[in-house]
Amino acid sequence: MPEHCAAYSCSNRRTLDARARGITFHKFPKKDVRKKWEVALRRKGFTATDSSVLCSEHFKPEDFDRTGQTVRLKDGVIPSIFNFPLHLQRPKKGRTTSTSRRAEESMSAASQDETSASLPQPQPNDDHGYALPASPTALKAKLLEALARVESLEREKKNALAREKRARTTVKYFGGLEGE
Repeated sequence: MPEHCAAYSCSNRRTLDARARGITFHKFPKKDVRKKWEVALRRKGFTATDSSVLCSEHFKPEDFDRTGQTVRLKDGVIPSIFNFPLHLQRPKKGRTTSTSRRAEESMSAASQDETSASLPQPQPNDDHGYALPASPTALKAKLLEALARVESLEREKKNALAREKRARTTVKYFGGLEGE
């Protein structure tokens, strides 16, 4: 009986087709690391069993030990690549290092000096949605939001293409059976 990946909205199953595509499946580890894996999945009420597995698409390439014949996960590795819906995604934190705070302060101080020293300038027309925000931090926040959206759409596209490829393979397989 094929095993399914336990990750949210992942449809990978342990089949010959998955093996041919290079997808490996890994059982949940024991004890404390198992709990970290369960938390990383963000599935409400999910508790891993002895037969629960995760596919290799939820790990970074550097998380694997490929030295022998068997592909193994390195010790203590936690899955980190998921395709969560928006309500399960965690907001990305901005940088809070002392260097970035000082740079932000110096930028705001420089912009205050420029505005006080220069002549009054005409107010920009913010009636349109494509108008840029006034402050650099708001502009950067808007850019980060757009980049996150692009990343999300790229993941969705990748998953849709993979689903389409699987569907084509299935259609070819069943189409070949009719002629027999």
